Amino acid sequence: MKILVTGGAGFIGSHFVRNVLKHGDIPIVLDNFSTGSLSNIPERVRYYKMDILDNKLEDLLYDEGIDSIVHLAGQTMVDYSLKFPLHDMKQNIEGILHILEAMRKTKVKRIVFSSTAAVYGDVEEVDLPVKENHLVQPMSFYGLSKLTEEKYLEMYHKIFGIDYVVLRFANVYGERQGTKGEGGVISIFAKCFSENRNITVFGDGKQTRDFIYAGDVAEGIYVALQTSNINTVYNLSTQTESSLLDVVNACSAILHKEINPCFELERKGDIYRSMLCNRKAKEGLYWAPKVDLKNGLKRTLAYFLNDER
Repeated sequence: MKILVTGGAGFIGSHFVRNVLKHGDIPIVLDNFSTGSLSNIPERVRYYKMDILDNKLEDLLYDEGIDSIVHLAGQTMVDYSLKFPLHDMKQNIEGILHILEAMRKTKVKRIVFSSTAAVYGDVEEVDLPVKENHLVQPMSFYGLSKLTEEKYLEMYHKIFGIDYVVLRFANVYGERQGTKGEGGVISIFAKCFSENRNITVFGDGKQTRDFIYAGDVAEGIYVALQTSNINTVYNLSTQTESSLLDVVNACSAILHKEINPCFELERKGDIYRSMLCNRKAKEGLYWAPKVDLKNGLKRTLAYFLNDER
């Protein structure tokens, strides 16, 4: 199977490309390298320096004989979407439309789309863990644009027969994750440790997240390409709550050093508790996360402290 991976030079894309190679299929990377890095792409993988809005996309799909698309590219920062909603719309909504039109014209029949827990908005604690059929009420233009992309996928399936799988990710972490802007808290902590800097925790540190290792997400994407349970939405998560203090304490144990965070006032808009239900993915994709937080942190810290390049 030949798979086009948009955003394949990015954080999650780099994990997925390696997963595809492990399974013996052929990944083709498309990335504009605005945030991705050439060093994230294995040497034997062919890549195109191209934006998803490029008019040559249709030719690429046809010339390469692409079977399926995994769409990981796009604008991913909440704060940026609030400051620049037009650019967020262009990269995400216009971007998915450009891809779907190219698929329609070249008869590529399946796309796996990376969505986000941000489509759910601020969920009442009584509704945790959040299921896929929960009311969606995004609180940012980013969440709104991702939800709109999901709706376009539904319509293109109904009208043109293009199959899709939407994957709503929990808080993904792991090697090669960015540490600037809205990079994940774990990668930001790891970068601080590697530079012997103090870490900052906003709020009391008891706020929780559902942290999932990028390698498990990559496997979830791959099985979504294979499944017959398509044209639906799945959460990819551990369905486990871990507080920021849990993360700090686990890092302290791994590094054999005392960590004393600097506490600052909580940020407006931050969700206090977050956890996604993964039952549907377990039953529909026959997928389950394999790497627990302790082992995922060991791998991530080793990368940032020893192997980052």
